[in-house]
Amino acid sequence: MSVDTLHENLIDFPFDWRGDRLPAEIEALRAEPVKKVRTIAGDEAWLVSSYALCKQVLEDPRFSLKETSAPGVPRQYALTIPPEVVNNMGNITGAGLRKAVLKAINPKSEGLVDWMREHAAELIDGIVAKGAPADLRAEFTNPYSEALHCRILGIPFEDAPKLSASLDIAFMNSACPVTGAKLNWDRDMAYMVDRLDDPATYGLMAELAALREDPDYAHLTDEMLATVGVTFFGAGVISTMGFLTMAVFSLLQHPELVAELQADRSKIPAAIDELLRINLSIADGLPRLATEDMQLGDVLVKQGELVLVLVEGANFDPDAFENPNEVDLERPNNHAHLSFGGGGHYCPATALGKKHAEIAIETLLDRMPGLALAVPVDQLVWRTRFMKRIPERMPVMW
Repeated sequence: MSVDTLHENLIDFPFDWRGDRLPAEIEALRAEPVKKVRTIAGDEAWLVSSYALCKQVLEDPRFSLKETSAPGVPRQYALTIPPEVVNNMGNITGAGLRKAVLKAINPKSEGLVDWMREHAAELIDGIVAKGAPADLRAEFTNPYSEALHCRILGIPFEDAPKLSASLDIAFMNSACPVTGAKLNWDRDMAYMVDRLDDPATYGLMAELAALREDPDYAHLTDEMLATVGVTFFGAGVISTMGFLTMAVFSLLQHPELVAELQADRSKIPAAIDELLRINLSIADGLPRLATEDMQLGDVLVKQGELVLVLVEGANFDPDAFENPNEVDLERPNNHAHLSFGGGGHYCPATALGKKHAEIAIETLLDRMPGLALAVPVDQLVWRTRFMKRIPERMPVMW
């Protein structure tokens, strides 16, 4: 078989745009947990789908995230952010900013949990006062996530919509570069640079601005500090909003789980991990580039080849999670899911994201009993402009 024929016979990845069902292809991958696929960009990649092998890739630094942004390497899709920003947390650590960022995203920060409770209640009470049906995404999960990140950064809440306007393109999975991505990036960077000199700025951006007076941080530029703000807002909002939207959607699909949580609120933390495990909003693969030849299961991955970690494959792997299609709050290892990644790039905002979702779900249970979709699932429009499987609108009633 010729190379051209082999390339034509590759399966296309990702598989399914909808977030209400596990792609059927995943079951077939159980017999072939490392499989060659064709990406959106038209390049070849190894798709890894078993829990053990996904964990191996994420924990082995020879599978590099940083190198996936190098020129000329195979890509999952075109870059929509500057290449040097791909390894963002590594850059933050290298610049000596990790401590400031981790302090800002600690849910135990003074007043943060109380603020989340108050703001979630305010948003939900506004929806209830207006009456059903409501767009739960536009009126709750989006603004709740945006406001949280504005508060942590210390920037005006009213500026969230213009920053969020960039996210559709920043997180678009496209075969070729998108002109608007750089325009949006430059605009948002200019905004964050202005916040560094704004006396009204507080929170993380104020702490970063203050470092400019410290001789130990003389290597920092305004651009480096602004990059922390832009990437924190973008990645933070899209991930917390996406998970929270799909967590609520999963609850609506499992009324027995809602009843269990209504009866015992102490189970909500366990529910969060189980909802993270079954979450399908990630959709694409976590990319890594092999920096040397390595054995991965039965496959020898060559240096320079692209590897994609299929989180939903790992999280539904029956070898790791017994009866993976069931939502089980007593599952002893539900915290072992890979929805926050793993290894050196494990999401540092894990605790914050969980607490954000816990408070949101508790507030919904308290203030919107009987919450239900106002339309059949088949009438939801999924966000096919980019690969995240999140409903464009989520009309609900109660």
